[in-house]
Amino acid sequence: MTEQQKIGKIEELTQKLSALKEQSNRLDAEAKTWAEKRNKFNEKTKKLRTEISELKNERDKLNEIVKEQKLQRNDTGAKIRQKIEEIRELRQETKALAKRKPSRSLQALEKEFESIEWKIQTTPLDLREEKRLIEQVKVLETQLNILRKLDQSNQRILQFQAELKTLETKNSLYHEKLTETARKSQEIHKRMIEKIDELKKLKIEADSLHKLFLEARDRARPFQREIVEISEQIKLLRGEIRQEEVEKKKMSEKVLREKLEKQAREKLKRGEKLTWEEFRLLGEDEEKAQD
Repeated sequence: MTEQQKIGKIEELTQKLSALKEQSNRLDAEAKTWAEKRNKFNEKTKKLRTEISELKNERDKLNEIVKEQKLQRNDTGAKIRQKIEEIRELRQETKALAKRKPSRSLQALEKEFESIEWKIQTTPLDLREEKRLIEQVKVLETQLNILRKLDQSNQRILQFQAELKTLETKNSLYHEKLTETARKSQEIHKRMIEKIDELKKLKIEADSLHKLFLEARDRARPFQREIVEISEQIKLLRGEIRQEEVEKKKMSEKVLREKLEKQAREKLKRGEKLTWEEFRLLGEDEEKAQD
């Protein structure tokens, strides 16, 4: 291939290289665009993951509070059932005592009891009368005990009913708090699920953009390889041209040198005076001949 042909080839390859670089740059720009869009989606997904994590922690804390509130409600519920059973048992006891309740009042029985007691202690009595009065006292004591137990049972029922009301109020409050906390937990869970769904959609978009980025980069690779190959060809051709130019220069210098040496010898034969340059050339030539 002649030098002119090589120059023509370089021009042809340079044009082709320019077109390839244009194609490669276009695909690089496309890949960069996809990468930038993908990175924006990745930033959104990163932010969403943080929000989801925060919501999950908040929901889990509320769920722990729900567990504690359930325990409190269940504890008061157990106490309520126990108190209801105690009231039921007391009512049964009261009902049994009511069947044996004397017809007279507690005050009347106490008054009669004190009167008989006083009479036994202060009045001389024969054995028969004293025995009769003692039996009467025993009957009165039994009746008084029934009334006193009945009164105690009624008092305890009232007390237990008040305690039951307090427990029911407390249980209702625990239930309200539990319901409210559970509602908040459900709302947060719902928000978390919505963000998880949003995250899934964003991830699909990010994956799609990443795929487009990889495809653009893959499409650019053949152009980049060809650019390297053509660049190497141009470099090689230019190197060959430079080498040929160096060889041509050396050849020209050699021809000129030989011509000058010949002229110097002819002048020497004619007995003409040599220039310093001619003298130096002949001297170098003799040194080469000796070597």
